Amino acid sequence: MKTYKVGYFIGSLAKGSINRKLSTALIKLSPPNLQFSEIPFKDLPLYSYDYDADYPPVAKAFKAAIAEADALLFVTPEYNRSIPGGLKNAIDWASRPYGTNSFARKPSAVIGTSPGAIGTAVAQQSLRSVLSFCNAPQMNAPEAYIQFKPGLIDDHGEVSDPSTETFLRDYMEAFHIFIARVTSVLPRDA
Repeated sequence: MKTYKVGYFIGSLAKGSINRKLSTALIKLSPPNLQFSEIPFKDLPLYSYDYDADYPPVAKAFKAAIAEADALLFVTPEYNRSIPGGLKNAIDWASRPYGTNSFARKPSAVIGTSPGAIGTAVAQQSLRSVLSFCNAPQMNAPEAYIQFKPGLIDDHGEVSDPSTETFLRDYMEAFHIFIARVTSVLPRDA
């Protein structure tokens, strides 16, 4: 079976982010033919179209990392009922200048965790709207709104609740199937 490169974004810039813990667990629970690489964005300046004529090196490197990926995974918290500003800024950089949208036709999945009972449901809907505009095919099911309770996932990606572990493993298997389907219909070089 083909191996796919998955670039992943962690919406929170915090070192101790529970979404970073979730990403570690997702990678551990993924099928072996998914290879992961984090795509960091903390060093990007605030986007302005003034940069479009001459992208700074950090933005060029960011777009190149996305280009290397076969698919994208967004692991995001919810800030004020939306996505974190840093993540939105990164998406703006990747989708510009006009005609160079890095997300076009790239399979994507959205997941996140929060201490709140609805997980990151509202942030995910906000992110899905942005990704739709960016023409990124999205895995719409299963949806994954993870309520984070103390001890659910440790720093090494170990999940303490067996039903959550099974759900996350199934989620990543579904993502693998989605990537294979999308890339068979929308090949990268077409």
